[in-house]
Amino acid sequence: MTRLPDFRLETYFSRWEFTARHHLTASDVQSMTLSELLALAEDKDRDTFENLSLGYTETFGDPALREVIAQTYEHADADDVLCFAGAEEALYVAMNVLLDAGDHAVVVTPNYQAAETVPLALCEVTGVALDPDRDWALDLDKVAAAIRPNTRVVSVNFPNNPTGKVIDAADFTALARLCDERGIHLFSDEVYRGLERDPARTLPQAADLSERALSLNVTSKSLGLPGLRIGWITCRDRELRSRLERAKHYTTICNSAPSEVLARIALKARETILARNGALIAANLPVFEAFFAEFADDFEWQAPDGGCVAYPRYHGADGVEDLCTRLVAEAGVLLLPASIYRSELTATPADRFRIGIGRRNPEEGLAAFAEWLRGRR
Repeated sequence: MTRLPDFRLETYFSRWEFTARHHLTASDVQSMTLSELLALAEDKDRDTFENLSLGYTETFGDPALREVIAQTYEHADADDVLCFAGAEEALYVAMNVLLDAGDHAVVVTPNYQAAETVPLALCEVTGVALDPDRDWALDLDKVAAAIRPNTRVVSVNFPNNPTGKVIDAADFTALARLCDERGIHLFSDEVYRGLERDPARTLPQAADLSERALSLNVTSKSLGLPGLRIGWITCRDRELRSRLERAKHYTTICNSAPSEVLARIALKARETILARNGALIAANLPVFEAFFAEFADDFEWQAPDGGCVAYPRYHGADGVEDLCTRLVAEAGVLLLPASIYRSELTATPADRFRIGIGRRNPEEGLAAFAEWLRGRR
C-alpha cells in the first residue's frame, strides 16, 4: 500500500477554519444546538439519551438507528446498514475492502480528495472528469471506456462536492446498470442528498438500484450535524457488508453511544430538518446572486443543482490561488481554491473556488469580501 499524501483540504482547514473571521466555504448546513435537536425527539428517544449507559456499542451500529436509516431506502432493511464514525471512515474502510493490488477503480473528478487518494494507495485508478463546459456533465461513454477487466469499483458523488452537480436520474440508473453488467461495485457518495433545489431531480439511492452498490451517507452534510460523527454505508450484498464490519474492527470498532441516539433522533425528524435546511439555502441564494452580480466582471457564478456548496470561476489575472491566499490573510474571508480539488487522474479547472451557501447570515462575510474587492480597484 502506498503512503497516503497530505489531505489538502484538512491541512488548509487546520490553518484557517477556526481562525478566519468569515467561514465562507463551509461544506455543511448551519448546525443545530443539542437542545434544538432534542426538542424534535420523541419522548422515548429523549429518555434514552438522558439515561444512556456510556458503554461500548455494537460494531454494526445501534439496531434502532440502523432501522431508522433503512427506512430512508426503498429496498434495504436494517441488516443492510453498517454505521461508521463519519463518512470518511466509511469511505476508507470500503475502499480497503473492495480494492487490492492488481485491481482497478474508476473515479469521477473533481471530488472529495479521499475518493481519489485512498483508491490510488491501493491499486490503479482511472479518472473521468465532469465537463465544466457542459454544466459539469458526466459522459457515460467515457466511464464505460475507462472500465477494464479488473475494474472492481466505480466511485461517484452526486450532488457533487465541489460543483453541486446533479446528473439526470436516467443517467444514474444507466450507470448502475452498467456496473451490474460488468460485475462492478458502484460506490455512491450521497451525503448531500435531500438538498436538491428541485426535489424532482433527487436521484435514486444506489443501494436501491443494485444489490452490489454501496450508498454512503452521513449526518454531517444535508442534516447539518457534523458534530455527531455518524455515517453509514447501505449495501444489500450481505457478504460484503460482513467484510466491511470486520474491517471496522481495525478502525473505530464501534461508534459513540450518545451520537448514535442523537443520529436516530435526527433521522426520525429528517423531513423537518431537511425542510429547515433547504429553506436556509433558498433564502441565502439571492444574497450570493446579488454579490456575484455586482462583481460579474470578476466572477462567473452558477447556483448548485443540489447540496450547499458552489464552484464559481474567477477571471482575475492574479489567479484564484492568490485571490484566496490574500483574501483570508487581509480580510479574514475563507474560501477553498482550486488547488484543493486538483487531481492526479484528470485535468481539473485551476480558476475556481468553493464557496458555501448553507450557513446562516452570510451577509457579513460577503460584505467583507466585497469591501476587499472594491479596495483593490
